Amino acid sequence: MDTNLPVFSGILDYFVNFHKKFKKIFDSPDPQDEPMPGEWDKKLNSFQKIILLKSIRADKVSLALQQYIIEQIGKQYVTPPTFRLDACYRDSSSVTPLIFVLSSGSDPIASFIKLVEEMEMGNRKQMISLGQG
Repeated sequence: MDTNLPVFSGILDYFVNFHKKFKKIFDSPDPQDEPMPGEWDKKLNSFQKIILLKSIRADKVSLALQQYIIEQIGKQYVTPPTFRLDACYRDSSSVTPLIFVLSSGSDPIASFIKLVEEMEMGNRKQMISLGQG
């Protein structure tokens, strides 16, 4: 790391000599929120801290990247859009049906039935199960 990224020059010696300071980050449930030990918290920018975090707790890099994206360009880039069943229905047709792929904890059937009732189209819906239930 020292030769390719000059900002990290000396980090290896610092880590070896002060490894107990880095243990706090390693043991933390939210290491992406912990300050880097010594001068490294001020010396490194947010992205460089993610690089260092990867060497300590690689499992938390995705959370740190989400925080970085929010910090740099905004929360809307990490927040999934709200699912709008009515908009999906308007995009469907007799040759482009709505197909719901279910996962544990999701059940759009009640929302679908409510939408059909609100649109007074009860006779135009047909539900078919394609798998085990």
